[in-house]
Amino acid sequence: MDIKTTFSNVLSASKRLILLTDDQINEILLAVADAAAEQSDYILVENAKDLARMDKTDPKYDRLLLTEKRINEIASDMRNVATLTSPLGRLLSENTLPNGLKISKVSVPFGVIGIIYEARPNVSFDVFSLCLKSGNACILKGSTDAFDSNSAILKVIHSVLDKLNISRDIVALLPPDREATTALLNAVGLVDLIIPRGSQGLINFVRDNSKIPVIETGAGICHTYFDEFGDTAKGAAVVNNAKTRRVSVCNSLDCLIIHDKRLNDLPAICQKLAESNVIIYADEKAFEQLNGNYPSTLLEKATDESFGIEFLDYKMAIKTVTSVEEAVEHITDHSSKHSEAIISENEANLSYFEKVVDAACVYANASTAFTDGGQFGFGAEIGISTQKLHARGPMALNELTSYKYIVRGEGQIR
Repeated sequence: MDIKTTFSNVLSASKRLILLTDDQINEILLAVADAAAEQSDYILVENAKDLARMDKTDPKYDRLLLTEKRINEIASDMRNVATLTSPLGRLLSENTLPNGLKISKVSVPFGVIGIIYEARPNVSFDVFSLCLKSGNACILKGSTDAFDSNSAILKVIHSVLDKLNISRDIVALLPPDREATTALLNAVGLVDLIIPRGSQGLINFVRDNSKIPVIETGAGICHTYFDEFGDTAKGAAVVNNAKTRRVSVCNSLDCLIIHDKRLNDLPAICQKLAESNVIIYADEKAFEQLNGNYPSTLLEKATDESFGIEFLDYKMAIKTVTSVEEAVEHITDHSSKHSEAIISENEANLSYFEKVVDAACVYANASTAFTDGGQFGFGAEIGISTQKLHARGPMALNELTSYKYIVRGEGQIR
């Protein structure tokens, strides 16, 4: 079967998917969750093939890695999605015109969503469950790195759909080659929306080459600014959590910005990082303060290239500034507009930072690790949108819908 036929089949299946009830959708989700857990051994065998091709020191290795625990967590997440309120058919607004026409604005699926992602096989389950719950068919385009894992996951999903007599075309996996990516980005009239999840390079490529509307998600170059009026204990806890909780995710900390009047507190702020062997690239003033107070094997002098990097590793840059305005300027020059934080007890500086910093999520005295649909109380997410049109921040079920106007009359003519 050629790729264009695949696209056409998914589009056709999306029209039938609209007619499923929420109970039917939940039945599918629960059955897939059970099958994922029951067939975890098979999925792990296929995942091991992918892992064998990747260097364990590669930051992507952790994203690629599946374990029985992670699969059980994925299954739990799918069961949770089944409990969420359907985003479809919501009455967003309603009014009746003087001529008697009743106009209702109602939420509807996009239709067919294409997801392009890198070495994260969990995304295959996540995307399927969220697209299904929001009434969308999906086309998955994973990377070569995770192809065996993704193929196994699709086999599990398709086996459930076959048993429930649901078209398996509501979810399709494309080959991992570039030709498939090109075809997907040019599938005008067959695909309604493209969502890239991965590195800034992937996102830039998709945005620059797609003929289909794109929502940018994924890349996170995250900063935390420790203000002149910051609390040292709060700062140390927030920085350590944001950097080391899980380094391979997009909300992890990449750059600590510190006010020069608080450089004496820098060793205390960074103390816990050494326990996780975090390599620090410090500018001149920060380096002088940390030299002798941080393991020399983990301390390096920063260069211009140390800033504006999404490390996805146990690495972090430090920039010294003289004001909150200078901190914001540095963020403006290097941010991916994902998640930015300030540590301060000064209300004026907190307010300035919150108003001026341009990012999907802006934190005051809290870790950027909270940028997550589940943590925000949305139940789940398909990604973190870093743009401003349609959706921004964690994209949950409501953000996976559009809307249309239903107009009812009694024979009115214009």
